[in-house]
Amino acid sequence: MPIDPYILLLLATVGVAALFPARGTVADVASGASTAAIALLFFLYGARLSTREALDGLRHWRLHVTVLACTFVVFPLLGLAARGLVPVILTHPLYQGLLFLTLVPSTVQSSIAFTSMARGNVPAAICAGSFSSLVGIIATPLLAASLLGGSGGGFSADSLLKIVLQLLVPFLAGQLLRRWIGRFVTRHKKVLALVDRGSILLVVYTAFSQGMVQGIWHQVSPLRLGGLLVVEAVILAAMLLLTWYGGKALGFGREDRITLQFAGSKKSLAAGLPMASVLFGPQASLAVLPLMLFHQMQLMVCAVIAKRRSRDPRPEVTGPEPAAASRTAVGTGTRSG
Repeated sequence: MPIDPYILLLLATVGVAALFPARGTVADVASGASTAAIALLFFLYGARLSTREALDGLRHWRLHVTVLACTFVVFPLLGLAARGLVPVILTHPLYQGLLFLTLVPSTVQSSIAFTSMARGNVPAAICAGSFSSLVGIIATPLLAASLLGGSGGGFSADSLLKIVLQLLVPFLAGQLLRRWIGRFVTRHKKVLALVDRGSILLVVYTAFSQGMVQGIWHQVSPLRLGGLLVVEAVILAAMLLLTWYGGKALGFGREDRITLQFAGSKKSLAAGLPMASVLFGPQASLAVLPLMLFHQMQLMVCAVIAKRRSRDPRPEVTGPEPAAASRTAVGTGTRSG
């Protein structure tokens, strides 16, 4: 199973933060740079999302609503169910991070890549991931405030305002300026991808530096980490099975079921890390640890599933499933963004 090279960079960043944590003035500078990088990240998200694609995608609303329900309803329910594992398997801080993991939006890039590899509905995957990211800017902090409460690192109206100013406002600004900068963003995808990943690495360094200074890593043992991995594997398996067989029960065709499985079972590291840094403050390093582990796990497992789906025999041109696929094509259009 493949290991994402970016995960190795993330782990290296954690190691640098452990050996050389930012303190004093350096910490203030790193925090300010991290805030600016997060704002730039979501500005670029807004500039990339085609408004026309989003509006066209709304026609296939049943699939998108199902993906959102998996992301912001079913996942959090599984996270709440894991509360019974405290303190036998999970410590309370690790459980908070696990619950936060279940609240963040779905991925965009990897969902599209795996859907394409498995011969699924790629336009629907583009819209589903984009809608999830947009909804998550508001839904994730609201869910975190209601489910984690004051124990999650100081959730308050001020925290929600920071989310709006740091994430939503730049996103909307990118949308407004897309008319003038959209082509530039499209032409320089590789360079801007480096900006994306560099921003996340800076957020990780800042968060884990704060954790080292606060001494919170003494709370985690290898046994607890092993228990966390097992719990996350169970959650991922449950979501993969639910999205695949639930999609069949809901009458979706094969292509839509593939989109539902890959978009509805994933969690976004790129969106979750900035939110955690705002919502959890000094406790962000423990809060994002479950998300980092889950991110790598979902990539490895979904890569295997996508390769297997790509070898599935193509459906016959008769029967109800091709008809469903035809309705999908009409509903989502043929643009790939």
